[in-house]
Amino acid sequence: MKIQVLAIGTKMPAWVQDACHEYHKRLPKDFVVEFKELPLANRGKNTPVKVAKEKEAHNILASIQPGQLVVALDSQGQSWSTEKLSENIASWQMDGKAITLLIGGPDGLTRECIQRADAVWSLSALTLPHPLVRVLLIEQLYRAWSLLNNHPYHK
Repeated sequence: MKIQVLAIGTKMPAWVQDACHEYHKRLPKDFVVEFKELPLANRGKNTPVKVAKEKEAHNILASIQPGQLVVALDSQGQSWSTEKLSENIASWQMDGKAITLLIGGPDGLTRECIQRADAVWSLSALTLPHPLVRVLLIEQLYRAWSLLNNHPYHK
């Protein structure tokens, strides 16, 4: 199974890269989580937030391949337990579709990105910093994998 994460923002701090690398090492070769970083749009004094979000949305939507199952991460989405995530992963594996998860920029995803998504998932009702979202996401993917494979990590 391959999960692609389209994430706005580049140049993550070393602690984010280290944490993500650690979970990548733990995952088996047949469960691939690939982060594709997309540039953050310019947010100058004279640039409206809407314009920046639209540029980011254009890059996100252009990076989604036809036939992919898309899950947008948004605080207004549905809250999933780890068990629900593992059920979803099992279902996605059975469908055989490529999975793409969307992480927006500091102002979130546009309505077009949310509408393109097959599901909208909220990691938390809290506003989380984007570097932390990446670590939390890959940890939960690893935890869901461990649950599906009776690995002791989940306990």
